[in-house]
Amino acid sequence: MSCGKEHGKVRTEKGRYKLDGKFHHSEPNTPIFNENGKLMGVTNPRDMTYVHSYGGEAIFFESLGKGKIMASRCDNPNCESRGSVFMPFRIHCPDCLMKSTVMDITEKAKTTAKVHTFMITARTGAFNPLPKPVKFVNVEFDGVVTILMGYLAVGEPKMDMRVVPIFNTKSPTYTILDLFWVPEGTPEASLPEGYTFD
Repeated sequence: MSCGKEHGKVRTEKGRYKLDGKFHHSEPNTPIFNENGKLMGVTNPRDMTYVHSYGGEAIFFESLGKGKIMASRCDNPNCESRGSVFMPFRIHCPDCLMKSTVMDITEKAKTTAKVHTFMITARTGAFNPLPKPVKFVNVEFDGVVTILMGYLAVGEPKMDMRVVPIFNTKSPTYTILDLFWVPEGTPEASLPEGYTFD
């Protein structure tokens, strides 16, 4: 819903967010009447702009827009999980809490990713931009100790099906929606608009 007002803008200055403008706009309520003309309620339109800070995860989201998948690895010699590779990306090792090492697993994803499990749903949360039914896939990679949830953009999911990543590099959103999955062997002509294999 657009209220015709300028949305707030965010910039950084000396490593800090600087907010300019309004981030919340109200609109007049609209009455809701039943078929007999009895007042049943009102709409309560609001337009809000949220600021979501990525912090140490920024490299993951920025890399997706460049056709790369970044994971993290624990390199703490005193941790039982030393050498564990985590995807989704973790800033810190969940076991020892030391800062993790960033690593590029794009080629590993292109050559070893497969569907661990999946879910197909026609009911999603608010503001979902994915076409329904949504085909969620849990993707596992060789040598990675965790599993990444993603979206299968083409075809029907199957257990253990080999999948490859596709990326929104033409106009990235800098969100997880810049990374989708397709079955191995999918022709480039079948990819969603704006997505490529790299």
